[in-house]
Amino acid sequence: MTLRVLLADDQALLRDAFRILLDTADDITVVGEAGDGGEAVRLTREHRPDVVVMDIQMPVMDGLTATSHIRADPELRASRILILTTYETDEHVARALRAGAGGFIGKSIGAEELLDAVRAIADGDVLLSPAATRSLVASFLATPDSTAPHQAGQLAVLTPREREMVALVATGLSNQDIAARMFLSPFTVRAHVQRAMTKLEARDRAQLVVIAYQTGLARAAPGAVS
Repeated sequence: MTLRVLLADDQALLRDAFRILLDTADDITVVGEAGDGGEAVRLTREHRPDVVVMDIQMPVMDGLTATSHIRADPELRASRILILTTYETDEHVARALRAGAGGFIGKSIGAEELLDAVRAIADGDVLLSPAATRSLVASFLATPDSTAPHQAGQLAVLTPREREMVALVATGLSNQDIAARMFLSPFTVRAHVQRAMTKLEARDRAQLVVIAYQTGLARAAPGAVS
């Protein structure tokens, strides 16, 4: 299957570089390019890409606002957002998670890492390192405008194995990492994670991570929140 990618960045030279790089992969094709957030939303509705590679700082509408618009549209549920930016701050990452982004990486990323990132996002993984996941989600939960907390009782709908999977997802592990740790196939892990997402009504793995912390299934490392 060929992954369809939309690029959104106000710098034409960077878009060109990313397009050339992504088009070198046999399993990835760029279906459109947007120079601002508003155009990114419009082109996402037009092309229905698998992944939108979204910059934050753009005219007309910034990337995080564009992400919120895309994720709020039920018809665009299948389009996942990868935030690719120069500004790798805790505040931006927390806002990206609230907006519904599935990943957040810096523009200093290498060529192969970008290709792997697009594939991982398309597969439903959250692209945050384990340490970043713990600290950033803890910061997310500490902010006044965080989403309404989930109650631990909501986890009753999960099987013990599904709870175990959600807890591991909350540490930032990918399906491949969990499979290796649990001696399971990636397909089995993905099935458990997807069932947990459905039961908890999580729109993506990023929200599943947040729910894990909000219910107490996962806990931030000491000192994660200043």
